[in-house]
This record gives sequence, C-alpha cells and structure tokens, in this order.
Amino acid sequence: MNLTSYVQDRQLTVALTGEIDHHCAKEIMQTISEKIDLYMPLRCILDFQEVRFMDSSGIAVVLHTLRRMNTLQGKLLLQNIPAQPYKVLRAAGIEKITEIKEECTK
Repeated sequence: MNLTSYVQDRQLTVALTGEIDHHCAKEIMQTISEKIDLYMPLRCILDFQEVRFMDSSGIAVVLHTLRRMNTLQGKLLLQNIPAQPYKVLRAAGIEKITEIKEECTK
C-alpha cells in the first residue's frame, strides 16, 4: 500500500493505492493523521481509485480519518471507489456517516 497526497485551498486529497488490509492499515492511519495535523484541512478526500482490494481494515481507516476530521470540524469525502472496496464500505453503512462522491466503474 502506498499513498500520495496533496493540499490545495485547505483541502487534503489522499490517493490510496494497492491493498488495504491489516498489514498496512495502522501505517495508513498514522500517515493520514500526520498529514491532517500538519495541514489542518477543512476537507479531506480519500481517493480509492487505485485500491485493488480492501477488507474491514479499510473501514477502520475511513472511521479513523472521519474522527480526525471531526476534531477539526471538517468534512470527509470518499471518491472513485472500485466495486470490491465499495461493497465492503456499503456493507458497513459508511454512506450513512460520510459522503461518497462517486463509485468507480472499473
């Protein structure tokens, strides 16, 4: 799992790639937290376009990021979610607690 990020106009975009599972989730959460602490964004976007596989650890990443953004009174947006991770997120009811911009069709 790798991630890249950029900030523009107090919006932090984090592009996730590869697989999100228990082997890398803690590191992802730590990295995202560090970026949120550094940039203090009003909005954080998690872009899942290049995520090939995700298990329940991906839900933990989303919830952790949502909690961090809530402490800043900011918003979390999920976007470009491929079918398999989308099923995992929908099964957990994530769309009830944060915005999902669009599902990726690939």
